[in-house]
Amino acid sequence: MADMVNLTIDGHEVSVPKGTTILEAAKTIGTEVPHYCYHPGMSSPAMCRLCLVDVEGAPKPMPGCVTTVMDGQVVHTQSEQALKNRRGVLEFYLVNHPLDCPICDMSGECNLQDYVHAEGREHGRGREPKRIFGRDDFGGDVLFYGDRCVMCTRCVRFMSEVEQDHRLTVVERGNRSVIDTFFEEGLDGTHWHGNIVDICPVGALVSKEFLHKARAWDLTHTPSICTSCSQGCNIDLHTRDNLVQRIKPRENLDVNAWWICDYGRHNYEWINRGDRLEAPLVRSDGASQAMGWGDALRALLERAEGAGSVKAVASPMSSNEDLGALHSLVGALGGGDIVYRSARAEDEVPLKGFPGLARRKDLTPNATGAELVGASRVGGDDASGGLEGVAGHDGIVIVLNDDLADQDDGFGSNAALFVYLGSHDSEAASRADFVLPVTTHAEGEGTFTNHERRVQRFSKALDAPGMARPAWLVLGALAAEKGEGNAPRSAADAFGALGGAVSAFAGITWDDVGARGALLNESVSVTGD
Repeated sequence: MADMVNLTIDGHEVSVPKGTTILEAAKTIGTEVPHYCYHPGMSSPAMCRLCLVDVEGAPKPMPGCVTTVMDGQVVHTQSEQALKNRRGVLEFYLVNHPLDCPICDMSGECNLQDYVHAEGREHGRGREPKRIFGRDDFGGDVLFYGDRCVMCTRCVRFMSEVEQDHRLTVVERGNRSVIDTFFEEGLDGTHWHGNIVDICPVGALVSKEFLHKARAWDLTHTPSICTSCSQGCNIDLHTRDNLVQRIKPRENLDVNAWWICDYGRHNYEWINRGDRLEAPLVRSDGASQAMGWGDALRALLERAEGAGSVKAVASPMSSNEDLGALHSLVGALGGGDIVYRSARAEDEVPLKGFPGLARRKDLTPNATGAELVGASRVGGDDASGGLEGVAGHDGIVIVLNDDLADQDDGFGSNAALFVYLGSHDSEAASRADFVLPVTTHAEGEGTFTNHERRVQRFSKALDAPGMARPAWLVLGALAAEKGEGNAPRSAADAFGALGGAVSAFAGITWDDVGARGALLNESVSVTGD
C-alpha cells in the first residue's frame, strides 16, 4: 500500500498517497482548483498561474498543479489572497481576449467563461487596443484562433509528449507569443491531432467538421464505445435532433485514457444515414409486405419448420448480446455454422506516448466477441468474399448486420429460408424472405469485447426509427419460441443468457461490467450447439 500523507485543505482533513499534488488532493473533497496548463496526461509547466493556492508557512503562493502534499500541510484554496490571485490572472487573460462568446464553438463549455463568471471582475479595465492574430488553418481538422489563446501550451505538449510528433511550438515572445506549426503541411498526416481540440480550455482550437454546427448546451452526452476498431475506446456520443453531432473521448485509464484517434472521431455519419429499415418485411410470390412483429415472427417460425440446417453470417459490428442470441437461435433450429467478416488495416497506428492505445488492425469493435460465441472469420481484409459456403446453402440462411455488398443476386437463392436482420437498406435485404429491422449500437444498450477481452457497455443515445428493435430482442424471442431459454426483456437479460451459453462470459455480470468494463475469464468454450 502506498505511503499516505495527511493534510488539511480548506478546513477538511485529507489523506492521499505520497506524491499527490495539491490540485489532485483537493479533488478528493470536491474542490476543483481552477487551472489551464495542467492536464493529468501530460507534464505540468505551472505557467498559467491560475492554480496558485495559499500554503501556511510558505513564503509565497504555490502552484497547486506541481506542489506535492506534505504531512501536516494546511492549504487554502478560497482564501482572500488566493481569490485575489485568480482575479488578477483572469483579468490578464481578458486583456487581449476578443470576447466573441456568441460566435465561439466553445461557448457553454469554456473554462474561461466559467472561471470569470465564478471569480472574475465584473467589469474590465483595459483601455489599450487588443492584439489581433486572426485565424490560422493548422491542417487536418483544426482551426486556430490566436486571439482567444491563453498560451497554456497543452496542444504543444500533446503533440510533443503524447503523439510525439513535434509539429506545434510557441513562436515569438511576450504579448506577441502565438502557437504555430513547424512545417508547411501542419497537422496533415497525423492521426491523433483531434485531441488538441478536446484539451484546449478555451475556443482557440476548434474542429472544422464541427464548426458552427451546434451549441454545447443543445447537445446530449451519452456514454458509448467507439466502433471503428477493436481497441474499444470509451467515448461520449453528442447528439441533437436525434442525430449524432460529434464524438468525444471519455476517460478510461485502462483503455484509452483521455484520447481517441482521428479515424474513430469522425467515423459516425453512417449512424445518421436516412436509408433505414423501419418495419418487418415478408416476401411472398415475389412481393414484400410490411407486417407487425408478432405476425412476422410467427410466419418465420412456420417457414423454419423442416427447412434444414442453418448457416449464419454475423457482423462483428453486432453486440455480444446480439451474437449470443444468434448463437442460441442457430442451436434451437438444429445447429449450424456462424461466420463473420471484418475489415483490417495494414498496420496499427499507436499513440506513442500512451502505451497500449492504438488504432488497431481490426476495424470492427467486436471480432473478439464473435470468436467467443464460436463464429469463424472468413473473407479478405476488405471484408469481402469468403461466403461461398453460405451463398448456395439450401437450408436456412441468417444474415445479421452484414450488407453483403459484394454478393450477387444468387446469394440465398437456393435457401429454403433467407432471413436478413439489419439496420440499413441494402440489395441483400431486397432478396431476403424476411427482413427484420434492428437498431444500431447508438439506439440501444449492449456490450462489445475489445482486443484484450475487456467487455464494455454502451448506452442508448438515439431513438430507433419506426419499428426497429434490438437484434438480441428479436433473435432471443425466436430462440425462446423454439425452447431455447426465456425471451430477454433487457440487454442485461440478454447478457445473462450469453453467460449461460459461453463459458468465457459466465463469470461476469451486467453490473460487473459497469462504466469501466471488465476483463473476461481465460477459459473459453462454446456450449449449446
